[in-house]
Amino acid sequence: MSILNGLNQPQREAVTAPPGPTLVLAGPGSGKTRVLTHRIAFLIEEMGVRPWEIMAVTFTNKAAREMLERVERLIGDMPRGLTMGTFHSTCARILRRETDNLLGYQDNFVIFDTDDQKQVVKQALNDLNLDDKRFPPAKMLSGISSAKNELITADIYAATNYIAEVTRRVYTRYQELLVANNAMDFDDLLLNAVLLFDERPDILARYQERYRFLLVDEFQDTNTVQYGLLNRLAAGHRNLFAVGDSDQSIYKWRGADFRNINRFRETYPDARLILLEQNYRSTQLILDAAKAVIRRNSERVDKDLFTDRKGGARIEISEAYNETEEAHTIVATIQRMMTAGHSPGDFAVMYRTNAQSRAIEEAFLREGMGYKLVGATRFYNRREIKDLIAYLRLVHNPADSVSFQRVINTPTRGIGRKTQDQLLIWGASKGWQPGVTIMQLAIDPDLQHPFNARALNSIQPFGSMLAAWVALRDKVPVGELLDTIIDQTGFRDYLQDGSDEGEERWLNVMELRNVAGVDREISLTQFLEQVSLVADVDNLETTQDAPTLLTMHAAKGLEFPVVFITGLEEGVLPHSRALDDAEELAEERRLFYVGITRAKDRLYLSHAFRRMSYGQSDTGTPSRFLGDIPDELTTGSTAAARREQSKNRMTRWSWDNEYNSGSGYSYEDDEDYVDYDEDSGYQQRSRQSGRTSGARSGAASNRSTSRRLPSRDNPISPGARNQARQERQQPSYYQPTTRRAEPEPETPPPPAADSGSAYATGQKVRHAKFGDGIVIFFCDDAAATEITVAFG
Repeated sequence: MSILNGLNQPQREAVTAPPGPTLVLAGPGSGKTRVLTHRIAFLIEEMGVRPWEIMAVTFTNKAAREMLERVERLIGDMPRGLTMGTFHSTCARILRRETDNLLGYQDNFVIFDTDDQKQVVKQALNDLNLDDKRFPPAKMLSGISSAKNELITADIYAATNYIAEVTRRVYTRYQELLVANNAMDFDDLLLNAVLLFDERPDILARYQERYRFLLVDEFQDTNTVQYGLLNRLAAGHRNLFAVGDSDQSIYKWRGADFRNINRFRETYPDARLILLEQNYRSTQLILDAAKAVIRRNSERVDKDLFTDRKGGARIEISEAYNETEEAHTIVATIQRMMTAGHSPGDFAVMYRTNAQSRAIEEAFLREGMGYKLVGATRFYNRREIKDLIAYLRLVHNPADSVSFQRVINTPTRGIGRKTQDQLLIWGASKGWQPGVTIMQLAIDPDLQHPFNARALNSIQPFGSMLAAWVALRDKVPVGELLDTIIDQTGFRDYLQDGSDEGEERWLNVMELRNVAGVDREISLTQFLEQVSLVADVDNLETTQDAPTLLTMHAAKGLEFPVVFITGLEEGVLPHSRALDDAEELAEERRLFYVGITRAKDRLYLSHAFRRMSYGQSDTGTPSRFLGDIPDELTTGSTAAARREQSKNRMTRWSWDNEYNSGSGYSYEDDEDYVDYDEDSGYQQRSRQSGRTSGARSGAASNRSTSRRLPSRDNPISPGARNQARQERQQPSYYQPTTRRAEPEPETPPPPAADSGSAYATGQKVRHAKFGDGIVIFFCDDAAATEITVAFG
């Protein structure tokens, strides 16, 4: 039969499974979409199921369209009556048919988007006399959405504390306002469908009879309400065909619960379990690395991924000095591989958060290379970045009316468009620049003006702030000026509204702060010029055949011949919020697994010794996930040797005081910057133990010292770190230097016998003279305790 042509044995088993519950656990690249579409075609063509008896649900319209097109190709005609779409679109169709049975709704109900929902929440807060600054609408919406996804309605919402009580009250009023507007939000589409089925068993029976065969894609990403919907519809005939992979569940923050796979097996103990383990994407070496990483997680069904593509190039793991060098190395490697015959579209550069794209984007732009940014706006085009750049431009040039109009009411100050226009016209009549106009209104109480008291009360505070910033612009570094603007405008509170989007926008602001803090000597004029040049190049058209930049979340479902995963440090990947949470850490591991399995031929993993964070250059430790990959799958040294070499690199890099003082790291100045591995095509630092150029040998022995540490409770004055730096000789990173040996610090009191190790790798410590440091090596045995600390 043509429907079964080209399928391997487990795929055939899944496609031809008899009626009844079936769970297909499909590893990455194992052809799950192929199985789903062939299953639908098999049901219609071979089992005589009528198309309108089939419901297939997925999570994106794109996936639904692709599946429908494939089914049409398989059976030679469009299957009339087949229900295929997202959970939300399917439920919307059901609800519109049943509006007579929905209390308070008409069949022309509207679906409110996020902005609409925020407006309704604001109205609810106002109706309840609650301050939307204290109770941000986005945060209220997040709580309401989480409740709906757990099948919790407003009348059963349990208030365990004051915030929960406020949320309950807002939830109740919010729902009343939605019904009054004949509107539903996206969560209502699912919740109301389940509630309808629970309240009207006769309606549920009708849909059970119609949809005798249910199929669901990406089952690991379902939440409680979606799982409940499927179970209710399948309760009669039990023909539920679910395809998923708990190892690829990476949307917990959206409410997805990978445990639904386990619940499926509990709900249907007789369910047929089929494993799709043959991978059609990656080399066996890449699959072996992925398996080694994911096996550290619990609550999963083990799959032994294999492929006909035996062997494969070893995985490259490299350490860069900072994110700038990391990005440059990636771009240089891509250029070399393109010269060797690769297409630009073969490459993907992946990272944990969108804010990390800035350094990578700039590296491509410096080389005049185009790139594609997936799932995000280019860094300097992001709204919050353009807002803050506009603030700096206005401070630099008060005549800039474009920047003036962008920021005068951002965040909202009650200065409407009419007042803004009046300001510009009246100021022009005085011969004043826009910025001067608003500053004059703030500093001259006797000035005659056309504004009423209400408008003036909104204008004057901003004019006072602008005047203060202009006075500061030539006295403080750009980074400190930016800090002042962010603080005085309340920009952080404006962005961090309790939503995931707000948090990501704030991370972008911190990345801009990192850029502003690189060089403390640069003037505001120079900084704005640099940003303008980068942003201008950034706006050039990019062809589709270009390297792709994207987060690992956005990479789900995609594949590339060559993949770079960056930022593999503790606190980056895994994310800092996961370090003390076992469930979050497991999710981070799954995310890394997804990233690894996007690679078809080559995989490059990188981490940086230093990374700018919140305007500071912080040292980091390599991600624990790197240690999960067996040595025989990577190039160069063993994991243990890499740890030692990392210590050696920390020794060399410690005294990069040009970087620490803000002058920046320049790879062009490093004559021993990279070696090119002809076999791998990857640029990397020499892996020969102890290799340093003559220019570095003096600093090499002074980066970190093995010694016993003072007590972690030893107090340190706020200026101790700077004082310690001033006491040191300040060698340039690339110049030979010698330095006297520092005296041994005091030995700390030994830890209690039952307290375990006093120190651990990655732990931050303080020293009264050397300042803050990080433990990069720790060994505690009966004979002695050895600790290596990187200070600086």
